[in-house]
Amino acid sequence: MTNTPQLPRTPSSAAASHLSPAFPRRAPWGTASNLRAWQAEALELYRERSPRDFLAVATPGAGKTTFALRIATELLEAGVVRRVTVVAPTEHLKHQWADAAARVGISIDPSFTNAQGRHGAHYDGVALTYAQVAANPALHRARTDAARTLVVLDEVHHGGDALSWGDAVREAFEDATRRLALTGTPFRSDTSPIPFVVYEEDRDGIRRSRADYTYGYGDALRDHVVRPVLFLTYSGDMRWRTRAGDEVSARLGEAMTKDMTAQAWRTALDPEGEWVPSVLRAADKRLTEVRRTVPDAGGLVIATDQNSARAYAKHLTEITGQRPTVVLSDDAGASGRIEEFTSSDDRWMVAVRMVSEGVDVPRLAVGVYATSTSTPLFFAQAVGRFVRARTRGETASVFLPSVAPLLELAGGLELERDHALDRPSTAEEQGIEYDPEAALLAEANREEKASGDLTQGTFEALDAQASFDRVLFDGGEFGTGADVGSAEELDFLGLPGLLEPDQVTTLLRQRQADQVKARGARAAQAAQGLTEREQAAERAEHEHRRAGELRKELSKLVGAWAKRSGEPHGVVHTRLRRECGGPEVPLATAAQLEERVAKVRRWFVGAR
Repeated sequence: MTNTPQLPRTPSSAAASHLSPAFPRRAPWGTASNLRAWQAEALELYRERSPRDFLAVATPGAGKTTFALRIATELLEAGVVRRVTVVAPTEHLKHQWADAAARVGISIDPSFTNAQGRHGAHYDGVALTYAQVAANPALHRARTDAARTLVVLDEVHHGGDALSWGDAVREAFEDATRRLALTGTPFRSDTSPIPFVVYEEDRDGIRRSRADYTYGYGDALRDHVVRPVLFLTYSGDMRWRTRAGDEVSARLGEAMTKDMTAQAWRTALDPEGEWVPSVLRAADKRLTEVRRTVPDAGGLVIATDQNSARAYAKHLTEITGQRPTVVLSDDAGASGRIEEFTSSDDRWMVAVRMVSEGVDVPRLAVGVYATSTSTPLFFAQAVGRFVRARTRGETASVFLPSVAPLLELAGGLELERDHALDRPSTAEEQGIEYDPEAALLAEANREEKASGDLTQGTFEALDAQASFDRVLFDGGEFGTGADVGSAEELDFLGLPGLLEPDQVTTLLRQRQADQVKARGARAAQAAQGLTEREQAAERAEHEHRRAGELRKELSKLVGAWAKRSGEPHGVVHTRLRRECGGPEVPLATAAQLEERVAKVRRWFVGAR
């Protein structure tokens, strides 16, 4: 591996005649002052091969944009190409590419529309979305044929989002002089082939994608290019009503059927339950700790839909006293809000999944995965928003529901995957109709569409209580569970914001050892007889059990009153707090809960 970046080759006079007047002399390459070792090595490989097609797989945050722009700079200066076309998944990323290109002297038009037909002479090229290409592939084929063109296919797996998209990308860019495909997550859960990607047959007869250069998360972690990720998982007691009208109770994270897991998971994410505000409160405490050493560190909540995003934002406003940035759709306004958040030191942003891929907000350090999507592709993209390293010693913290699909993905974060063809398609994959408006979310939506019982509103979330479960880090698990707000939970939330990975592991082991020791001591004291202090502890434990029973009773009464009055659960809880006083349900004492239970009972008999 070469570690020394090489300067651009000097173009010949003949080649120089093909240079656009927009860049007679270029600025230093890329979006970084120097190339990283992997970028220099991949660039040297590209120079040696001079390939027409090149697929680079690099983990999110590694610097794929810098690598691509360096290649574009050299090809333009050498006269190999005269134009650059960038194809990206979203409108926001088009502008992000144009900004990055401008810093190296390449002028890209991110506002080009199909109706224009051609870009201005002062531009070196355009940035498009995959949907834009699919809308008029003949136009983009003509543009590509008109001049020697380098096509950069960013997050190229989107070229397989639908048959029409793949066909359009192939038609538009089949005759391109050069094609550079980039992705941080080359795998897909379906079998749609990705245009211009080479597939090779493995020992089992399955064709898998072949990258020309791969730089995985494990490699980037060793090179300190990305941050390690601390996964903090939360379980808790869930209660919901099924389509048949039956009430079901289960503990999130316990072994159960796939349908039961999905329903418990959706119940946890219900904005009106107590699980979400409890986890958001914990995440904000973690963010406060990180900001002691990284003052501008920010947090991101990834929601499933717009209604949930708005409700989560309201919870955060109550918790922090500050309104978070809310990104509801991929429009010009949303792009502007992302940019404003990126350059500010605001604490939180809430988004409906569109921020999961490609959007560059380096200061994101704490995340809450508040969506029921569990495809490997989407999970890797979402976690990728938090791993970009700025300062050595930074650790990303991502809060997760404690469900098996996510725990498996978190534990296997460093595994490399390739896109596999030839495996049997599921009935769900074969039956899904292509929806252009949902194309960017097709990968994430597949599992949710399979849960029709949930998406059609045929079940009702009734109650969701949170409890701290464990921490996943560097292949290990730490912690034995704790109540929300307990000293044991705070021990894990209070890890310093700047630590080397081995220091994080050491502290996690120490926290777990302290937790086990404290529980062992309590058990030993109970066996030897109760002292006065222990009797007080026993009373406190009784109080805790009583509070738990009252929370369940209150939840049932609130649910019954909500059904009778037509008021949402959250509105009823707020009204009780206003009339009886005291904090939210998880923090209320047994006496406060008893008062609220009595109040609801009086409502039923007409007394106020």
